[in-house]
Amino acid sequence: MAQEHVQRRLAAILVADVAGYSRLMGENEEGTLEALTGHRRALIEPCIADHQGRVVKTTGDGLLAEFASVVDAVRCAVAVQDGMRERNTDIPDNQRLEFRIGVNLGDVIVQDDDLFGDGVNVAARLEGLADPGGICVSDMVHHGVRAKLDLAFEDLGPQRVKNIGEPVRTFRVRMESGVGMSSPLQKEAPPLPDKPSIAVLPFENMSGDPEQEYFSDGITEDIITELSKISGLFVIARHSSFTYKGQAVTLKQVGQDLGVRYVLEGSVRKAGNRLRITAQLIDTTTDHHLWAERYDRDMEDIFAVQDEVAQKVAEALEVALTPGESRRLAAVPTSNLDAYDAFLRAGRIAWPPTPTSVRSALAAYEEVIKLDPGFAGGHAGKSLALSMAVLWDYSDDPKRDTAVAIETAKRAIELDPNFARSYSALGLAYSAAGNHEEAVIASRRAVELQPSDADSHSFYSRCLLWAESVDESCTETEAAVRLDPHNASGFHLNMMGRSMFAAGRYEDAMKAYERNSLLGGPTTLRTLALWAAASSLAGDLEKGRQLIAEMRRERPGLSLREIAEVRRPGGGSDEEVDHVLKGLRLAWPSE
Repeated sequence: MAQEHVQRRLAAILVADVAGYSRLMGENEEGTLEALTGHRRALIEPCIADHQGRVVKTTGDGLLAEFASVVDAVRCAVAVQDGMRERNTDIPDNQRLEFRIGVNLGDVIVQDDDLFGDGVNVAARLEGLADPGGICVSDMVHHGVRAKLDLAFEDLGPQRVKNIGEPVRTFRVRMESGVGMSSPLQKEAPPLPDKPSIAVLPFENMSGDPEQEYFSDGITEDIITELSKISGLFVIARHSSFTYKGQAVTLKQVGQDLGVRYVLEGSVRKAGNRLRITAQLIDTTTDHHLWAERYDRDMEDIFAVQDEVAQKVAEALEVALTPGESRRLAAVPTSNLDAYDAFLRAGRIAWPPTPTSVRSALAAYEEVIKLDPGFAGGHAGKSLALSMAVLWDYSDDPKRDTAVAIETAKRAIELDPNFARSYSALGLAYSAAGNHEEAVIASRRAVELQPSDADSHSFYSRCLLWAESVDESCTETEAAVRLDPHNASGFHLNMMGRSMFAAGRYEDAMKAYERNSLLGGPTTLRTLALWAAASSLAGDLEKGRQLIAEMRRERPGLSLREIAEVRRPGGGSDEEVDHVLKGLRLAWPSE
């Protein structure tokens, strides 16, 4: 019997649903259904038709639509969100219907006018990453519309989503009307630091090959790393600088958003063994160019160029380097360019930690070490991956992996005593082993070597918290968030929430978790438990109840104690569990 032919086609898929629909239905079932039906008939369905799309199906509070063009799909999504904002103008906040929208371009399976397959599934996951009233699109959609639509996009980086094997690089649409542009926690520009402050925007890939994007991004990251070693500078972290990638924003706006005076921007062109790098330093308050240079070099000179750029920036800003800083800038991490290339690729894998990402990162750093056993970066990366496997409970043999993580971090320090990440790796490995005193000493050294590195401050904060130095942990995580204010990975903000909660600063903990959510950061069961406990202890019992309801929807039947004892990452003491229980009990529904 012949196998039935499966019909496939490439399609732009739009998925939308209502944020907080269950709450709205619980409060006013008839009114919510009437409003949803009205929005669909008067706005959404006509908008889809106007943009040459078709509604494939509706699903309660959501819908799935298909378009032949990604441009039409994104235009439709923007029109829907603009229309909904207008329709919600006179509606009380707690009664508004706000849609999340995801748009993907992918292969779909066609069956009886319905659509299936990963092309649809990814669109649904993108919708789940969007803010209420917001739009998230995949990398393929962004690539297809960025030169055709007058829209700005925020690069959220690779996002790991349920039931999709590979991370999905995600972009948030940022429209003039305000989607994704700000949050209640970011209305005021941060004050300028008491030292010259700078953000390095992603250098443009001029190679004509999208596959070289990782290389231009890696050059940018390395220049940020070099600058962050200079104690006389305040340097914004990579994640926050990269939120402006592909966006049409003014440098003045960047300076105001990030609270810095200066911006470094440039481009990279790689052709064979030849490299051209351009860089220019601009004062965002005057738009005055302080320094500019073009470098035409062989690939072997890549580290010398990065060193020179950092030196020239310091000179232009009249920042004197200490002898130790000059030596650290001049150091060559590896002479093996293949190992350097592999290191740049490996650095994109490990966060957020999942069993797959940790295994992939470990394999990638093993490859770096194989290419150059003397490159400290490979050993430091391997150590961090092993510690994450232990602390996030992904290790098959925690005792073995902890011992190897400590040994590998020590080897990295032997190879390069001035490489800050090696000390962060050692600190995390010592924490995994329960040696908190040594963990604090090691991670503090990372901050001393790279004072403007947000990750070093965040790792140090973790080690301090596990060593029960709570107030110091809060100080360090505040430093991390100031250096990396737009980081959507949750790396700093979840740590800030946990530190503030431990210190009894419940409103600050609430703000950290709220900001993490608004930025699209991960909200694990552990995060929700701490957020709910902090909200309840701060007196916002309604918020606590909402978060508990969300946890119970995710894990039906989960008891109060089971929620409190979700201790990822990095374990948790009995005292911490009791602290969480105290908050959760205040808002826990009576059965």
